[in-house]
Amino acid sequence: MDGIILIDKEKDVTSRDVVNKLNKILNTKKIGHTGTLDPIATGLMVICVNKGCKLVELLTNHDKTYIATVLMGKRTDTYDITGKVLEEKEYHVTKEEVEKTLQSFIGKYNQEVPLYSSIKVNGKKLYEYARNNIKVTLPVHEVEIYSIELLDFNDKTFSFEVHVSKGTYIRSLINDIGIRMNIPMTMQELRRTKVGEFDISSSKHVDDINENDIIPIKDAINIKQIIVNDLDLLKKISNGVKLKLDYDDKYIMFINNDKCIGIYYKDNDYYRVYNLF
Repeated sequence: MDGIILIDKEKDVTSRDVVNKLNKILNTKKIGHTGTLDPIATGLMVICVNKGCKLVELLTNHDKTYIATVLMGKRTDTYDITGKVLEEKEYHVTKEEVEKTLQSFIGKYNQEVPLYSSIKVNGKKLYEYARNNIKVTLPVHEVEIYSIELLDFNDKTFSFEVHVSKGTYIRSLINDIGIRMNIPMTMQELRRTKVGEFDISSSKHVDDINENDIIPIKDAINIKQIIVNDLDLLKKISNGVKLKLDYDDKYIMFINNDKCIGIYYKDNDYYRVYNLF
């Protein structure tokens, strides 16, 4: 029972709530996720189970796709509709102006982390500073917008689909769009539809999950696989011995008896152990 599970998180449920429920359903405490979703958000969560938790770092690096709905004319302290309203403003904007602004975000840009987030500064989470009214300099991270498309537009709201690099905050992106258009904006809805190669269409509601829904480690990440039958090589891998192999792949997964026994990464002329299973 090692691998990953694809969950379609519902609204007004925390990522921790999902993990806690799976702890009980699968009768294991070894469960972790590869990226939180705010309670207001819905959609795809990639959950790691037991030895699958060793994949968290690799899976966290995946790009993601979202569908977001924006409320125009209002800005809040959390950058979404659950927060305290800081600014309201009359505005006039056309669909064409919104489309042009969205397209201007394609590429890399420096994004300020939202104050209401779990990123730590000096050992304390940012939302703790916010709740205690303590001023703090917000971190800035380089993110990349691979594509962005306007889906719907009306007088009060618009929605868009966006494909982004890891670490991108859609709430911050929406706030930045508003700043660029001189219109206060806040996130009204958010749905995550893809994480790397995983799609929301393959996910299930947490209440419908059972052990049969666990995707084995060997099928969880798309990296080069090598089937190992040689006993000497099998022993070396099991002991984490560095290997001289004629490949250029960044990662290699070794398979024995249809199970992943280890993942190695390329380090100059050698492959070294990344994780053993």
